Amino acid sequence: MTRLFCRVTLACLGALATLALPGCSGESPATDAPHSSRPAKKGYTEPPPLDPNNIVSVAIASPEHKTLVAALKAADYVRSVANPGPLTVFAPTDAAFAKLPKETLDSLMKPENVDQLKEVLKYHVAVSVYYQKDLKDGMKLGMANLKNVRIKVINGKPTVNGAKIIASQRCSNGIVHVIDSVLVPEQ
Repeated sequence: MTRLFCRVTLACLGALATLALPGCSGESPATDAPHSSRPAKKGYTEPPPLDPNNIVSVAIASPEHKTLVAALKAADYVRSVANPGPLTVFAPTDAAFAKLPKETLDSLMKPENVDQLKEVLKYHVAVSVYYQKDLKDGMKLGMANLKNVRIKVINGKPTVNGAKIIASQRCSNGIVHVIDSVLVPEQ
């Protein structure tokens, strides 16, 4: 799975290096150029050209992370996750987001609920780089929203609040661990 993720990422990075975030949206490159004259969506500002090897670029290149990229844009967090880091991002796949009730996801993506969306996204980010080998059974990992996730090792593989890590990709500003569930902060 990791090799497939890497091949897909590498294949897409070259094409995406000249695009802004909507690169996975199916829009034509002419409307997606980083310095296009189209008006920005409310709450979203165009980022500077992205490093093709950073966490945001890797997420954009992945065909399995369209919902995550849309959420980053809706929360205006593209610049934050593209910063120099170091960051560890637990990146839920589209299938992971599909496990949530449709009403929950729709509600989180509404402009009036941007603060809730930001809390959920920050619960997927740790400030530092944690490789899978660094994630030890019983470990509590502090996240960007100042809450902790719990690491449990099952059959030699770490899980995060029960979410399985299905692939990992080193990036220029940290590491992405692809996970099979969305992490929901406790209230």
